[in-house]
Amino acid sequence: MNRTTLSLIAGATALAAVTGFAAVSAPDPGSAEQRTGAAATLPVERTGLLCPRPSTSDLAETTYTSFAPVTEGADGKGTAVLRAAAQQSAPDDDGTSEDGKDGENGSADEKDEGDEKGEKDAAKDDTAGKPVIQLQEPGKPVTAEADGAGAPALVGTADGRFASGWTAQQTTEVAAGTGRGLQGVACSAADTQFWFPGASTDGSRTDYIHLTNPDDSAAVVDIELYGKDGELETTVGEGITVKPRSAEPVLLSTLTAEKQTDVTVHVVVRSGRVGAAVQALDDETGGDWLPASADPSGRLVLPGIPKDATAVRLIAFTPGDADVDLKVRLASPSGLITPAGNETLHVKGGMTAAFDLGDLTRGEAGSLVLTAPDGSVPVVAAVRVLRGEGGKQESAFIPAARPVETRATALDNTAEGTTLSVTAPEGDAEIKVTASAGTKGGTPQTKTYSIKSGTTQDIEAPVPAGLKGSYALTVETRAGGPVYASRTLASTEGGVPFFTVQPLPDDRGMVAVPDASENLSVLQR
Repeated sequence: MNRTTLSLIAGATALAAVTGFAAVSAPDPGSAEQRTGAAATLPVERTGLLCPRPSTSDLAETTYTSFAPVTEGADGKGTAVLRAAAQQSAPDDDGTSEDGKDGENGSADEKDEGDEKGEKDAAKDDTAGKPVIQLQEPGKPVTAEADGAGAPALVGTADGRFASGWTAQQTTEVAAGTGRGLQGVACSAADTQFWFPGASTDGSRTDYIHLTNPDDSAAVVDIELYGKDGELETTVGEGITVKPRSAEPVLLSTLTAEKQTDVTVHVVVRSGRVGAAVQALDDETGGDWLPASADPSGRLVLPGIPKDATAVRLIAFTPGDADVDLKVRLASPSGLITPAGNETLHVKGGMTAAFDLGDLTRGEAGSLVLTAPDGSVPVVAAVRVLRGEGGKQESAFIPAARPVETRATALDNTAEGTTLSVTAPEGDAEIKVTASAGTKGGTPQTKTYSIKSGTTQDIEAPVPAGLKGSYALTVETRAGGPVYASRTLASTEGGVPFFTVQPLPDDRGMVAVPDASENLSVLQR
């Protein structure tokens, strides 16, 4: 095995761990990077995304959007395609899946019957396996629409010129009923572990954990629930099978008899890998998607709480046995401040804690910064945000986010109703924001912004000249930081402030591939 091959294996292995699956080419042996021993930063050449099933409501109107920024050094060819999952397990009215097993393992006969039914359903669905949405060129987003409860979960891959920075989102508007409002979620890569603080098994909530398997073999998943007194006893949370290239929505309230307002969900994949997201639907305050929190850490940032939020509820959980007193600060437009009465919050080990922070932002942009003493106790966290008053409230979730290390993109933006929020909690930063061409026309525009240390800014993001349709906003960190960002979409329907918030994680579209000789030296004795 030559040195270049060893370097390729090392780079691809690192990528697989980061993005679910990805690939890069080894540098040319004659390149400058190879000769000098320096790491070469190259575009990812293959990646994958998963989108959960948007809604079970017949009133739902869903828009899928796909986009890849123009990346210097990317391959000149490639594809980016999202297809419907070949087998779709839809929840019935009682929360069980179509095979009636609530997602748990059944007998051999039951599995055979379920497989046969899935094959028949896929055969009847003319769209199964066919592209739902496909990119035509980098730098220009494309959309597809689906109405009602039949909109599918999507499984997709991108390679070549589309792979680096490929982003997809689904945005759903539900006019009435449980979960009415605007629900948005960025499609994500498959992984083997997820944390969701902020879910619920309360009677007023209908929360599903959506599991999507992109592979040709079944995945086996355990779901753990943690409430205010520790781990909840679950009946069918272990060994849930997600069939190959399928989506499985699991109603959380069917996993346990305990009804609790605030629950932390831990998804652990025993075999295979899945995409996971919680859909949290409320009888009175609408609903939205709850993405996974950033990995447990002693320092967390929850970016972009809307400035007109009427109620903010923080849910936090520490996986270990140790208690922690979290220091709470709000990164405001003028700097870091400590909310009166909420200077520190006590979280007991292994127990979910919730704190009502009221109208925390009070008319200004804000992000929460949570810190454990010396960063010694890892924590996961999310906030549930309400806008509006009385019977005309709508809810959304903001989990602890990962920083924008290099580049991140938010999709489905419009000229009105889009807010881009950026925070730099630890140091001054400079960012570049690019508005792409519109889906139906428009010329890209770019602006550069300076973000002062400890502040959050709702920036006046650029809009494509002559915009028609929706567009993408790409944020690049140019200097300083770290930088965290989120995007809010908002509209008003019948006096209700519909909105949804998506944090912007780094797109991980570039990777450093070490010099082959350095890799080989590790193996030599």
